[in-house]
Amino acid sequence: MPSSARPITIDDLWSLKRLGSPTLSPDGRWACAAVTRYDMDKNESTSELWLFATDGRTQRQLTRGRKDADPQWSPDGKWIAFVSKRGETKDADEEEQIYLIAADGGEARRVTNLATGAFEPRWFPDSRRLVFLSWVWPELGNEKAQAKRLRQEKNDKVKATIVEENHYRFWDHWYPRGRKPHLHVVDVETGKTRDLFAGTRFYLPAQDPGAGMFDISPDGREIAFAYDFDPDPRAFSLTQIVALEVKSGKWTNLTGAGAIDGERINGTPRYSPDGKWLAFLSSHVGKRYNEQDRAWLIDRANGRISPLTEGWDRGVAAPLVWAADSQSLYFAAESEVAQPIWRIGLAGGTPEELVRGPGHGGTAGDLCLSADGRTLVYARSSLSHPPALFAAASDGSRERAIERLNAKLLHRLALGQSQSVTIKGSDGDPVQMWVMTPPGFDAAKPGKAKWPLMQVIHGGPHTCVTDGWHWRWNMQLFAAAGYVVAAVNYHGSTGRGQAFVSSINADWGRRELADIEAGTDHMLATGTIDPDRVVATGGSYGGYMVAYMNGNVRGDRYKAYVCHAGCFDWVSMMGSDGYFWLGKELGAFAWEDEAAVLRQSPHHYARHFATPTLVMHGELDYRVPYYQGLAYYNTLRAKDVPARLVFFPDENHWILKPQNSRLWYKEFVDWCNRHTARKKPRRK
Repeated sequence: MPSSARPITIDDLWSLKRLGSPTLSPDGRWACAAVTRYDMDKNESTSELWLFATDGRTQRQLTRGRKDADPQWSPDGKWIAFVSKRGETKDADEEEQIYLIAADGGEARRVTNLATGAFEPRWFPDSRRLVFLSWVWPELGNEKAQAKRLRQEKNDKVKATIVEENHYRFWDHWYPRGRKPHLHVVDVETGKTRDLFAGTRFYLPAQDPGAGMFDISPDGREIAFAYDFDPDPRAFSLTQIVALEVKSGKWTNLTGAGAIDGERINGTPRYSPDGKWLAFLSSHVGKRYNEQDRAWLIDRANGRISPLTEGWDRGVAAPLVWAADSQSLYFAAESEVAQPIWRIGLAGGTPEELVRGPGHGGTAGDLCLSADGRTLVYARSSLSHPPALFAAASDGSRERAIERLNAKLLHRLALGQSQSVTIKGSDGDPVQMWVMTPPGFDAAKPGKAKWPLMQVIHGGPHTCVTDGWHWRWNMQLFAAAGYVVAAVNYHGSTGRGQAFVSSINADWGRRELADIEAGTDHMLATGTIDPDRVVATGGSYGGYMVAYMNGNVRGDRYKAYVCHAGCFDWVSMMGSDGYFWLGKELGAFAWEDEAAVLRQSPHHYARHFATPTLVMHGELDYRVPYYQGLAYYNTLRAKDVPARLVFFPDENHWILKPQNSRLWYKEFVDWCNRHTARKKPRRK
């Protein structure tokens, strides 16, 4: 770090380039990924494709579109397919379409031209066809009819949605009226397109359809995909894996007929290179609703289904990546504070940790392996570094960085230092906590003024603060504002086994609060923290926790709270797009056991609210509907508790736009500073 290095700012955060998932050339020599850069003044982003030599020596820009994304290298190595909206004339794309560009550069060529758009392309083995997704009206027979209906929809003055289904909106959007996500196939030379699901009952799960939900067999004859046979599906429901013959349209339910009762199959079917096996992820919701994902195998010769990671007490993350010899699988999985890359053979057993980053280990993901099986490429971040691309041999050796887009800016920044500590939490259990100190922090310096403390409480609750970079809740920015930052991986967090994940079932708030309080006790005992300058902040479930703390922590231990998109009232949370899981997580719905639900709900403790609170929310938030934030704010105002509301009409559960983010961080830090400012001594 140079002597001239300075603390990170919000403009620095938005100046850092962000990498999409990579795709590899068949020979493993090149990786291609979308690179997104943001313009704070224009309040917009641009995404272009870049090539990175996997030996780490070369990087170069491949496309110059405004919204180029999701590159996919053809099996013959000649082409890269990608998704984009291009053109500025009457021929401009109104919806995303699929384009091709030669791997050595040149002009991109549009392959699809569907009124309903095209996204998530994946290559057939012959490099002549692509499978992709498009939202269509299933009852309409051709593209001309689809285009006509789309024009009618856009021109319809009545925008009402009328439903009788369980699930009708997701995250920040309502499902398109009457449309379903269908798999299509396109000939890349002729542009001829066919809807593979036409005339069938099938469509991909509507909540977030993507390429993780389907795969093409090595011989190109069939496609496996996730489908919910329930005539009225719910989000994240009990899907099955279906195999569809591309030519005949015949299909087989590979996981049906009670083959694995109680399992929620989370899509991600992946054929082995030899075609003998199909791997997928699933969690046993029949045991516990928050059961960790495990890997399973289907023997395509006899249909037998067998668990692969049954005896391993960690959750497996997508994607599953097959070794070239079809004898093992690669994946990422959280373990304690890191998310390394693992490998497991077909015999199962305990996975082998293959690649872990320096220091605390980092957070890896977006794995891909070259067709020759020699080169593994992946992204990895840490608390002190945004996601970067790395390559290694398939055995995890010879790791090297292959891109350096952010190197110059990061070299100019003085970042906070992170430490992982173990505290005694609820029930005396060991609980992990991150501590990040500001640049210039020196606990040993005599006479040093004590520091303010900021507790940052993660969402979920079944997630984890790993050694990874967070764009929206960046602890480096909080530390740069002069705070010692603490982040507790409380009971219910992932990465520590199923018992720890499930320990808060039907008892939300109590154990988590004890863990956070133990973290604050630990920090005060260090002698470096000013007890009169302590705040607690959180988003989503973390927002729920600070609201719960406001009614359950007596006195003024915390001088202020920040609640972003927090759950306030579990009864009115039935308006959430995830309402169906409330009865599982809370142990009951309110009409089944009102007392149990109220005991876990912050609004039930409103009579004790006394701590100044900043409430922030987005109107397009369907996961924690915006009225949760308004109800909390209004309750505080009605009780004359100091409160401030920052409301974003154009944001969802996350704050994603550059200028909105800049305001969010400013309001966040200003509120904490207001309530932790040192009192000036009185003049005599």
